[in-house]
Amino acid sequence: MTVDVKTRRERIEQRVRSAREVNFADLAAEFDVSEMTIRRDVEALEALGVLRRVVGGAIALQGKDNEPAFATRVADAAQEKAHIAEVVADLIGRKETLILDSGSTALAVANSLKGRDLGLTVVTPSVLAALALVDEPDTSVVLTGGELRAGELSLIGPGAEDTLANYNCDTYVMGVAGIDGERGISDYHQAESRVKRAATRRADRVIVAADKSKLGRVTFVSISALAEVQIIVSDGPPDHPALVAARDAGVEVICVADQQDSVQDISAVGSR
Repeated sequence: MTVDVKTRRERIEQRVRSAREVNFADLAAEFDVSEMTIRRDVEALEALGVLRRVVGGAIALQGKDNEPAFATRVADAAQEKAHIAEVVADLIGRKETLILDSGSTALAVANSLKGRDLGLTVVTPSVLAALALVDEPDTSVVLTGGELRAGELSLIGPGAEDTLANYNCDTYVMGVAGIDGERGISDYHQAESRVKRAATRRADRVIVAADKSKLGRVTFVSISALAEVQIIVSDGPPDHPALVAARDAGVEVICVADQQDSVQDISAVGSR
């Protein structure tokens, strides 16, 4: 189906952000246009700082300003993030003290925690996560201090980091932009990443929640080595090199797709 120029360029931008690399010929076939048309699209996106042209295609930039808008991230892989969030919520025990990150996946976790009657104490730099849980019975919500980041509605800066330094928590649920076998855990934004590091230091257990588009990706700011987290929950394939490297580093890897397949198999057996 033919799409207009704006839609085509938006889709190319989404593709390069998730796959990190695109090929002119593949894009031309997908959109049923000439490679010259795709080259013009890529040139326009390069002028906006979205990507960089290379021979035969383009690659994503790793710059600090290459973070997609929050609304875009909420919409991207929304169903997959909801499945990941349900599994993460299953890992949280009653009466835990929980640091809940900012970002679209962490917001999905906040929504998945609702109605579970866990009686949590939740410390979060996310205004949206706090609003999602503020009316949850027997749940205490503590917002960190700090500077409110426009668009994200997250709290950053020394105020947020100092607040986290005052608490000892059971679990930190972290959202990330990249998980790579060699470079570890990374994110786009320097101030957000400092808050993530501060949270990591104050929790006994770190759970990274990441959809498969984050696997194999390296973004601007390094947060931690793989061995510094305890659990990764993802919908990526178990044999993805980033997940294999995580297991080799001693991380427990939970693949949501595997769990869904197991539930479907059990349901099928029960219906016979």
